[in-house]
Amino acid sequence: MAQSLDLFPIGNCMASALIDRAGRFVWSCAPRVDGDPFFCALLSDADPAAETAQGMWSIDVEDVRQIRQTYLRNTPILSTEIEDIHGGTVEIIDFCPRYYRSGRMYRPLAFVRLVRPVAGTPRVRVRLRPMANWGEKRVEVTRGSNHIRYVGGEVTFRLTTDAPVSHIECERLFRLEEPLTMFLGPDESFEGDVAVAASQMLKETTDYWRRWVRTLSVPLDWQDVVIRAAITLKLCTYEETGAIVAALTTSLPEHAESGRNWDYRYCWLRDAYYVVQALNRLGAVDILENYLVYLRNLVDSAKGGHVQPVYGVGLEPSLTEWIAPHLPGYRGMGPVRVGNQAHEHLQHDVYGQIILSTTQAFFDERLLRPATLDDFRALEPIAQRAYELHDQADASLWEFRGREAVHTYSSVMCWAAADRLAKAADRLGLVDRAVYWRERADAMRATIESRAWNEDLGRFAATFDGDELDASLLQLIDVRFVPPQDPRMAATVAAVEKGLRRGSYMLRYAIPDDFGEPQSAFNICTFWLIEAMHLAGRTEEARQLFEEMLNRRTVAGLLSEDISFEDGELWGNYPQTYSLVGLINCAMLLSRPWTAVR
Repeated sequence: MAQSLDLFPIGNCMASALIDRAGRFVWSCAPRVDGDPFFCALLSDADPAAETAQGMWSIDVEDVRQIRQTYLRNTPILSTEIEDIHGGTVEIIDFCPRYYRSGRMYRPLAFVRLVRPVAGTPRVRVRLRPMANWGEKRVEVTRGSNHIRYVGGEVTFRLTTDAPVSHIECERLFRLEEPLTMFLGPDESFEGDVAVAASQMLKETTDYWRRWVRTLSVPLDWQDVVIRAAITLKLCTYEETGAIVAALTTSLPEHAESGRNWDYRYCWLRDAYYVVQALNRLGAVDILENYLVYLRNLVDSAKGGHVQPVYGVGLEPSLTEWIAPHLPGYRGMGPVRVGNQAHEHLQHDVYGQIILSTTQAFFDERLLRPATLDDFRALEPIAQRAYELHDQADASLWEFRGREAVHTYSSVMCWAAADRLAKAADRLGLVDRAVYWRERADAMRATIESRAWNEDLGRFAATFDGDELDASLLQLIDVRFVPPQDPRMAATVAAVEKGLRRGSYMLRYAIPDDFGEPQSAFNICTFWLIEAMHLAGRTEEARQLFEEMLNRRTVAGLLSEDISFEDGELWGNYPQTYSLVGLINCAMLLSRPWTAVR
């Protein structure tokens, strides 16, 4: 059976895993989301069901007839029901514990599997086969009286269980006559009865997520879409530092045999800005507050100088890119990359995104730690960098590896840095600083309007003094550089749609890059078009296109980064935060108001 992106994420903002349509763990990294994948079957060309498959954790049922999967309502807790041809049924509940305990959040690097016979006496087999060093070797296995240790990876795991240990160690087929509990976590003694403890973990984790969802200000329409996207965005946070990763995976290609295989398990300041922007619209300020801690640490480290577009989840600046030789890649389509060369790039939009992410903290009275005068002063060197670089060449938000130009999107984000800092100065009563930053914002605006506007074509261009198109021009509305009613913007939107739309989907750009011409569409760009359509009064068209994108989600209700404009197949890293942001933003824009049912 070919690999697909029909995968269900589970997690707790420390641990995460992807589970396939047969209930197998096929991807999970340790000790962090950007660590060594001890479950790495997703990047193997072998069928995970094969006897020789490695890097996965399966609970195989003999003589399977059908499989049903769903999340427990308003949680990232997965239920997989597997029915055999004899009428026997097994339910597997998979989750990562997350709840308050002893005055702090309990979110261990751990996974719980509850295996319950629902009907009959099905026969099952457990195959737990972690790998080490990026698929190079199986870890060493040692057993105790009621546990198994997996030694040799970056983390030593211990499986504590009430199942017969030899059944798991020998991968023996056995009758499932009573519920089984498996807790895969740190190499520590497990206190108490594992079944009782895991049952309580399930209850408290369920309660945590449902209470968190209750805090969201969801739209009337598409609530299930928004809730699932919001939960998954939260799973893409690394709560210990506040980082937000772009995706949970690496090296899922942008299209078949493309070579466009990138490691997205890091914190791009751009992607994180869009995440907190979307979640702020839902009222989920907890993620904003934690991310601002991450940003303040980065700003301190920058000391007023260069800021990279991407950092490690532990604030690491160096993400040296290398190829893992022992994994063939998704469907055998390597290479498998670890690290990301983008940490070396100049991408000037990041200065704007730092300040855009922080601006709310100067105005939002709900925050436990509102932004202060000291925060404002720390941000001024960031805005000064934006002013100095707004008309300088960079690699763009699309991270071109082989060329540079002065990109309109980057310049507009630099303008936004000064514009929003002026507003923050007003809020703090700093009249002179508000005037200073307003003058710089006005100067940048004049430069952008002069050099990004192509008089001959009657539209904005993607580069200064150029004629290129790219979908990021649609963001001039969102960042409030140009109002949607401005005829210049209407002409630009029309040109972008004509030049980059392929059926129901939008390209980032249509020109060849370092890897040739794009052969897949970029999902967030389609959502940007939907937003622009709505703001231009084409709301019915926008709703139809939004429904088309909803139909392309995986069975888990999620999206990856890219989609084939030929057959609609999803490609690219998964789940992609950009795409989930698009789901939330468009649902919020297009939904009927709550007054419609009052």
